[in-house]
Order: sequence, then structure tokens, then C-alpha cells
Amino acid sequence: FLIGDTRRIIREAAKKSCFICCKMGASITCCESGCDRTFHLPCAPNGECVTQYFGAYRSFCWEHRPQQALQLLPSQENTCTICLHTVEDRISYKTMVCPACQDARFHRQCIQRLALHAGISFRCPRCLNQEPFMMQMLIMGIRLSKRPPSWESDKEVRPSDQRHRRCDATTCLCPGGREHVEADGPWQLWLCSSCAAEGTHQLCSSLGSSTYSWECNTC
Repeated sequence: FLIGDTRRIIREAAKKSCFICCKMGASITCCESGCDRTFHLPCAPNGECVTQYFGAYRSFCWEHRPQQALQLLPSQENTCTICLHTVEDRISYKTMVCPACQDARFHRQCIQRLALHAGISFRCPRCLNQEPFMMQMLIMGIRLSKRPPSWESDKEVRPSDQRHRRCDATTCLCPGGREHVEADGPWQLWLCSSCAAEGTHQLCSSLGSSTYSWECNTC
């Protein structure tokens, strides 16, 4: 943009109200023809809006955003493939599914973090499909990174089909030790929602029952 164009955009945005927070200065307008909803970029997740970070960088409000035209398989577990916590029993803005295997479900927040950490190695965390998976994630508003994966410098490489099974908290409080894991309660193991390469007992990191996800110090 030229300086004059930038000033004009700022002046126009100052007159527009964000339909999510109702404050002025909304610079993003839904790209759907005939829709005049405007919003701030930081407000987009709360309003379930989608911005596509490629090509023309188009943005859409909650009503006109792209949606996955997939059906959940009866065999699917009601858990996120990345953080292993519960997901909705339907595809929505917050719950997404791999278009290739259609068997991996994940929270939007979890797959976004994985995309930024995985960089050029971003792919389905279950079936490892890359091309169709990556393209659909872009369409659905997931931002990708063009850098090498953040874990490439790790000295220890863990097989992709082996889940992490120990508490890595600085001080583990579990009487049974770091590798003692229970399905529920204080000794339930939480995996990092970004890399899934580190874990913690719920009590060891003071995670409450309302906690949505957990990230390790490295991430």
C-alpha cells in the first residue's frame, strides 16, 4: 500500500464498528458479496470468523466462513488427536477433522499450534497426509510457517506412533513416580497441546478441572 492508501484505510476503519466487541476501528470486512460485517483481527476467534493466510488473504464472518464438508465416522473417538482431551461430537469452528483419513479430530487451537511448530513438516498428526490436509487447513484459516520444525534440534527422536507416557514437571508429586498415570484425577497425564513430546500430571502443574489445554515450557 502507498502512504495515501494506508491513511484512507485507517480513516475508513475508524468509522466501522466490530460486530463482535462493538468497538470502533474494525478494518476487516467479510469477503462474502453483500455482507457488511466488519471486525478486528484479534476479535475473530471469539466471533468464529476465518481469515485465510494465503493468496488474497480473504476474511469471512461466522455466517459465511468456509466449512468442512465431511461427516464424522462412527469409529472415531471423541478425543483430540493432539492433546487427547474431549472434542465436540460434530464438526464445527472449534472442532476440525483431517480430510484425508477423516479419522483424526482436533481442536482448532491445537492444530494451529502444531502448524506453527511443525513448519514445512506440517501434516495430519494421525495419517501423516500432507498435501490435501495442508490445503484444507489453509482454507479453514490455519496459519502455516515456512520454517523447519521446532523439534529438529531435539537430540532424541521419538517414534511417531509412540505416545509420551511420563510426567516432565520440574517436581513430580506423584507417589507412584513420573511414569504412574491414571485415567482421571490428580495423576491424569496431560500432554503438551503443541508438541505432545512432554507431559505433566494434573496436580504437578496445578491444572484445574476447567483447564482447556496445557503447553510445556519449551513451547
